[in-house]
Amino acid sequence: MTPRLKLAFLASRNGSAFRAAVEAAGEGRLPADIVLLVSNSAKAPALDFACERGIACTVIPTAADPEAADQALADALAASGADWVVLSGYLRRIGPAVLARFSDRVLNIHPGPLPAFGGEGMYGRRVHEAVIAAGVPQSEVTIHLVDGEYDHGRVLGRWPVPVEAGDTPQALEQRITALEPEVMTRTLIDLAEGRLELSQAS
Repeated sequence: MTPRLKLAFLASRNGSAFRAAVEAAGEGRLPADIVLLVSNSAKAPALDFACERGIACTVIPTAADPEAADQALADALAASGADWVVLSGYLRRIGPAVLARFSDRVLNIHPGPLPAFGGEGMYGRRVHEAVIAAGVPQSEVTIHLVDGEYDHGRVLGRWPVPVEAGDTPQALEQRITALEPEVMTRTLIDLAEGRLELSQAS
């Protein structure tokens, strides 16, 4: 029997993908254990959600000393026994200590096609504004591995989202945001059940 995956999540606010994964694990859809939630904000609602469900959680502020925070985060993740780290609206760049400990084992979700609509500064509504301004027929929810550059790691999955006539950035954002938690959950299920061939990811 394949051992259950151990997943740690990073969230700065609500952690919608984290919440969806916890629910899926509780329902038996996701054969994985959620072992840790880390936030860089003590006010993150995701922390309350984790604590209410008995999931280990901690706060590691990043603003004052990013290098020390990176090392503390790497230590906390390693101590949790996590196999994979999943970003769920984590609004800080992942540092070299975490990336060294979890090379090719950090997942992120991006609200647009990569690499065309990624990179430094391309997050949130800015992505949707750029997609609409470019006149492309569809956007995407994209799951990718995290490396040392913004939105640069290997893409593991793409879920197309049509750009509708008369779309506004707000409307497109709403549709994509609604899809993101389930898209990440499906990716984690595929990963846990051995259907995601990382060696073939492009």
